[in-house]
Amino acid sequence: MHLAKLKLRDFRNFRRLDVAFEPGFHVLLGRNAQGKTNLLEAVYLLATLRSFRGVGNAQIIRHEQRAFFAGGLALGQAESDIRYYWSAAQRKLTVNEKPIRRVADYLGALRTVVFCTEDSLLVNGPAKSRRRFLDLLLTQTRPGYLDLLHRYTEALRSRNALLKRDSPDLALLDSFTRELVATGEKLIVARHQLVKKLLPLIRLGYRKIAAKPEDARIDYAPSVREDFAVDLAKSRAREQRYRTTLVGPHRDELKLTLDGQPAAQYASEGQKRTFAIALKMAQADYLGGIHGSPPILLIDDVMGELDAGRRAGLLPLISRVGQALGQVFMTCTEENWPGELTGNLHRWQVDQGAVSRKQ
Repeated sequence: MHLAKLKLRDFRNFRRLDVAFEPGFHVLLGRNAQGKTNLLEAVYLLATLRSFRGVGNAQIIRHEQRAFFAGGLALGQAESDIRYYWSAAQRKLTVNEKPIRRVADYLGALRTVVFCTEDSLLVNGPAKSRRRFLDLLLTQTRPGYLDLLHRYTEALRSRNALLKRDSPDLALLDSFTRELVATGEKLIVARHQLVKKLLPLIRLGYRKIAAKPEDARIDYAPSVREDFAVDLAKSRAREQRYRTTLVGPHRDELKLTLDGQPAAQYASEGQKRTFAIALKMAQADYLGGIHGSPPILLIDDVMGELDAGRRAGLLPLISRVGQALGQVFMTCTEENWPGELTGNLHRWQVDQGAVSRKQ
């Protein structure tokens, strides 16, 4: 899979951009704050309809404009002409000129994995960052998962709204509880299965890029200890006191350990960075295995932060994607782009929202 064309209008600092890309390695060079990361953000947005920077779409619109447009031609097993218009008043998404009503019907038209500084949240951040990591990968690989997640979220929201009342309708509360259990149990099973498949990929990826041999593990720790319905019933008194649902997939954790110790508390900054990259490498390998072709890799100033040993461990993944006629977009400055990358490189200069090919 690769992105053959990208079109932007009033997106971040890009007033107007029309550019074509071949498969292979694309190095985006330029000084800071010129738009390199914005270009990666646009590709990621076309894949997921959200920013990897954790901001809303309103913040993506170019200064003093009211809307943005992002479009692209994705070539894989099928050809997808993607067009996405967003404003506070109107959102319009089409693929091959056909309107897309449900996000679940869209995901998969373009597949990406991003490596960026925000990845540190996977190790140091709150549990919701790790749940989001699992859920995004499941929405990209498991049909029906996104709808299931939406149903659970809606039941949870409604149930919590009832719990905040002084005298909740008990019959209605039981109705939302049944929906919560029915959908939540399926989420738990799907997450368990995914973590089991990711574990060997993460352990292998970490060993490839670590400075010394260490055992990196992930373990799924659901908040449901026995039976979901039973656990909810046992927590009813506490729920009434705190006025919120205290048990369920929305409180699950993904435990990250190095040699048996919690990575967030005991790992060095270099080890944490290595663990975050290993998680993303596993994500890319898993997506490639499921779909038969590698996802587009978006690498935002990551290589410059790594020592030679860790770069050497990450480069084989990048090379495999290129050899499979995939695509890699990597942002660098002239000073920190990795000299280990040789061969068929496409070099681009990004300067104040303008993109031009370098010879």
